[in-house]
Amino acid sequence: MRISCNELEDTFLRIISGHGFTEEDARDLARVFAGSTIDGVYSHGINRFPRFIREVRNGTVLPEAEPEIIRSQTAFEQWDGKQGAGILNALQCADRSVQLAGQSGIGCVGLANTNHWMRGGTYGWRVAERGLLFIGWTNTMPNMPPWGGDRNTIGNNPFVMAIPRSEGHVVLDMAMSQYSYGKLEWHAKKGGMMPEFAGYDTRGEITRDPAEVLATERILPAGLWKGSAMAMVMDLAAAVLSGGLTTCGIGDLPAETKLSQVFISVNIRQFMPQREIDSITREALDFIRQQNDRILYPGQRALEHRQKCLLEGLEIPDELWKEICSL
Repeated sequence: MRISCNELEDTFLRIISGHGFTEEDARDLARVFAGSTIDGVYSHGINRFPRFIREVRNGTVLPEAEPEIIRSQTAFEQWDGKQGAGILNALQCADRSVQLAGQSGIGCVGLANTNHWMRGGTYGWRVAERGLLFIGWTNTMPNMPPWGGDRNTIGNNPFVMAIPRSEGHVVLDMAMSQYSYGKLEWHAKKGGMMPEFAGYDTRGEITRDPAEVLATERILPAGLWKGSAMAMVMDLAAAVLSGGLTTCGIGDLPAETKLSQVFISVNIRQFMPQREIDSITREALDFIRQQNDRILYPGQRALEHRQKCLLEGLEIPDELWKEICSL
């Protein structure tokens, strides 16, 4: 089924509006869910939407919650998300890091007690649009075995870095696993194998079959032992900077909630004009593409997908659209 981008966002808005959110919050949520889908990140856009609604209904996400500052000193703050919608909390904390960077050149916000922020790249794009460099990450429930282990004791802890650029921002958005669970679920619904190894099957052998990996819940760390180590230190840093829970503590809860997140914005244009940033990034990317003409820079695929969808609309599986409309 092909639908327009406006119809997608309007449908999300209609459903969210009936679940206790203010009109402004409902619009922000609908815009982010639609934007992720339009950028081609179905796994954290339309595919994740039914789960979000279920979490609102079962009380994991509290529509009325408002995040608040717990501690503040110069360019660093700690916030309590009060178990509100992860998207709304993340938007507010990303914006706050931009405000702090405007005052001090750099701003850091540690956010505790929040819910899933959906697509982390949302906040990288948002800050880059304001001309600032962004670094952010989140921890998760224990959903990945450390390298050499067979039990899920670490999170796949998504990481985002965005560099503002006039010709199209460079935005890295990656989990510390080779593939996110959302990506595996999307490919499992479509059928077929993942392009690269994704995790372990029921025999303990490495596989590209998303259904097998979803069954064992043993995803593969990106970079093997390196991704495993990165996931560990990012979890610790998120908990320390936010004053919140580590993956270990989140794993003791009945649902994936009370996450810890970090938002860092750097007002690089206080030291370097945009034309110089553009020159540096253009030279580096041109060098890569001259030697490897099929290589895309981080964020390029999302930008191209967005432009195409705005012109042609989106192709949504019929069953998925029926599920969305019935919520």
